[in-house]
Amino acid sequence: MVANQDLAQDQDLRRALLTARRGTDFFGRKLSDLSDDEFAAPSLLPGWTRAHVIAHVGYNARAIARLIEWANTGVETPMYSSRQARNEEIEHGATLSPVELRDLYEQSANQLDVAWRNTPQEAWAHEVKAAQGYTAPAAETVWWRTREVWIHAVDLDNGASFADMPSDVLERLLKDITGAWHKRGDDKNLRLDVLGSGGVTQLGDATSADPVIVTGTLPDITAWAAGRSTRGITSNRPDTLQAPRWI
Repeated sequence: MVANQDLAQDQDLRRALLTARRGTDFFGRKLSDLSDDEFAAPSLLPGWTRAHVIAHVGYNARAIARLIEWANTGVETPMYSSRQARNEEIEHGATLSPVELRDLYEQSANQLDVAWRNTPQEAWAHEVKAAQGYTAPAAETVWWRTREVWIHAVDLDNGASFADMPSDVLERLLKDITGAWHKRGDDKNLRLDVLGSGGVTQLGDATSADPVIVTGTLPDITAWAAGRSTRGITSNRPDTLQAPRWI
């Protein structure tokens, strides 16, 4: 039987689920704003049309639903059989008609939401594996999906921006990105100063005596770090406005 509300009892997890659902609704609204003829136009992602982005977000919901099945049953069900299979699936999805892509998005989002609602509290702690190969509790899938829907709504390039994202999403996203830089050593001599934020105010290399200092509001600096925009960004060395690679 499908639950009418989440079986999860943890309040932080419930709030995270709400943020993911708001992001799903936001992506859905931006998708609805597109005419069928606009699906073939370029997205903000190099080499991808809007159809690619929509297909990816739809198939991502199905992939995360497989992880939730894993958490609930104990039977390993990976997100994708391989990186190649994932890429081929997206390329195929990009050839679907606009009607089929809209259906894919709606149906996959509903499938994932039902899976989340019917997952009991104890199952959220069960380990699953991300597409990148690392393991994490199933509760992390909520953040993985949150990140996908909010960022890719911007990638549709029809009016959404990082300023539309909740501040807690921006802060966690920025910490994720700068954390990835730090692991690779890409943040050496790089400092980010966040203006007007009630939360995170400075990230990056705090030990450098002469760092490159990149400054911007939380939405602008997160968009820059994610490789989407340089709008609103300033630097003490203007020739160094290229952000390090994120993923």
